[in-house]
Amino acid sequence: MKDDLFGTFRKRIIYGALVSVLITGAAELIVFFNLRLISDFLRKSGYRNSILGRDGLNPNVQMMILLVAGGIVFIVSFNLLMDGVIRYVKEISNGINRIAQGDLNTEISVRGNDEFANIARNLNKMTEEVRVLMDKEREAERSKNDLITNVAHDLRTPLTSIIGYLELLKNKKDLDEEVKRKFIDIAYSKSKRLEKLIEDLFGFTKLNYGKITMKPGKLDIVKLLEQLLDEFYPNFQDAGLTYEFLCRENGIQIEADGNLLARLFDNLINNAIKYGADGKVVQVSVEKEDPMVVIRITNYGKIIPRQELEHIFEKFYRVEHSRSMNTGGTGLGLAIAKSVVELHGGSIEASSSMKGTVFEVKLYQSLKDRPEHFDTE
Repeated sequence: MKDDLFGTFRKRIIYGALVSVLITGAAELIVFFNLRLISDFLRKSGYRNSILGRDGLNPNVQMMILLVAGGIVFIVSFNLLMDGVIRYVKEISNGINRIAQGDLNTEISVRGNDEFANIARNLNKMTEEVRVLMDKEREAERSKNDLITNVAHDLRTPLTSIIGYLELLKNKKDLDEEVKRKFIDIAYSKSKRLEKLIEDLFGFTKLNYGKITMKPGKLDIVKLLEQLLDEFYPNFQDAGLTYEFLCRENGIQIEADGNLLARLFDNLINNAIKYGADGKVVQVSVEKEDPMVVIRITNYGKIIPRQELEHIFEKFYRVEHSRSMNTGGTGLGLAIAKSVVELHGGSIEASSSMKGTVFEVKLYQSLKDRPEHFDTE
């Protein structure tokens, strides 16, 4: 590129010099003929002095006049022809200096389609990429700070309760067995909640920073969901809920990472149980929509406002009425679900109305059908 740049600049100089020579030649002819006319006029008028010979102007004087006039015309024309190039090079140089000093809002105008224009274009592109990269770095730093703040808060709450109940058990020796058992059950429950918070945290950070590699294989999505619903049966009972599983197929084979999908639907079913208790039933349906399979998990609890639906898959976001000891969490469950779906090249959407709150997941039956930019290895 450097050679091309110097080559372009050299061509511009040669071109300017040639055009200036042509202009100078034309001007020399005009001056020459005018000198002849002046010389003839002076000779015919009988005027004589040191610069006039018998036949008019002295040849040496004519040559001097032509050289001076030619030099002036060449310099002026060459400067005029090269002025635009010199100004553009100076503009590019000033732009580079501003960028080097940290002004990433600098934009150099692109003129023409030569190497100078390519340099300006590439500089603008580089500046934009650096600006985007710095914005991402700032966002990453902000996310890290949010992560530390939110996790510290969410981990402290159950940990404080665990320590409090264990201190009661340690310091009060006269507690009867029923109270002791109650305190132990509460401490155990808080410990399990703490474990879930830590699992969510590690799961999210691994997915978010590319630490998890997909291990795809053939699996039956129908059987996977049936198994998960069976495992959640005690949770449904504790919440006073029942569930319905709707599928016209006996089995639907898809290509996916079974462990990641289990985590995805574990989060969605758990979410439906937490916030769907008012509706008494959770509905899970599966159907084919070639080349995809569509899974819908519906609960009939409180309606989620539209403005909150727009943020529901963001990390650490929790619907306001869910901030309670019964349903509180890290706010990472749905963010994890979205990351798993996107890792498979699918999509996840949420809607909420009087007809229920629906989480709809679309997954490709074969990873070969995913968009080309996804790595299937």
